[in-house]
Amino acid sequence: MKNSVRRTLTVAAATTGLMGLGLAGAAAHVTVKPDTTAEGAFSLLTFGFSHDCDGSPTNKITISLPDGMIDAKPEIVPGWNVEKVTETLDEPMTLDNGSSVTERVGQIVYTAETPMEDGYLQQFDLSVQLPEGAGETLAFPVLQSCVEGETDWSEIAAGGEDPHSLDAPAPSFELTAADTEGGHGAEAEPEAEAADLENASASTDTSGAATAGYVGLGAGLLGLAAGVVALLRTRKIKA
Repeated sequence: MKNSVRRTLTVAAATTGLMGLGLAGAAAHVTVKPDTTAEGAFSLLTFGFSHDCDGSPTNKITISLPDGMIDAKPEIVPGWNVEKVTETLDEPMTLDNGSSVTERVGQIVYTAETPMEDGYLQQFDLSVQLPEGAGETLAFPVLQSCVEGETDWSEIAAGGEDPHSLDAPAPSFELTAADTEGGHGAEAEPEAEAADLENASASTDTSGAATAGYVGLGAGLLGLAAGVVALLRTRKIKA
């Protein structure tokens, strides 16, 4: 019985250890989480990591923007210095508003004031406008520089390949079709204003009806009081 219990505990411990290794491997990746993936939309991208370079603390994170992106607004993070690195385009790019640009922000670089040890979560937010191309995968290669060594998270999965099977996958996500139902705030404002006007009108009508009712009630009471006074006077005269 004791041997059976020992074997069971040994298997459970081994299984737990393997699960822990699997979770550690999955957690080792640099990740990106967008608040929207709709093409052409403005999205807040949250990059995160919680590991070092084989025991060496992290002192710099360099995020490369994919082609098609012109700019990014990086979050100011306490304890980290941030820099926008521009690059010259091979050919000028025409924007949606008709203007032409010859440079773009190609990288966002975060440098730690104090190197970050393994096991602590760090996140950086970038505000960007996503390019067109529903169904395409948008990858953001990240170079993690440490006190000793570096890890280049730039591998991109081939068609049908699991990104988690790669040694150093680039943070990525798939663009989806533009959301035409919700609309932007500017487009939604006229509808909101119309609804407010309708509600205000309904409120005014209700208030007017209530006022008229109170006036009618007041007039009825005054008439009743006048009738009572007249009746009392008539009785006094007869007396």
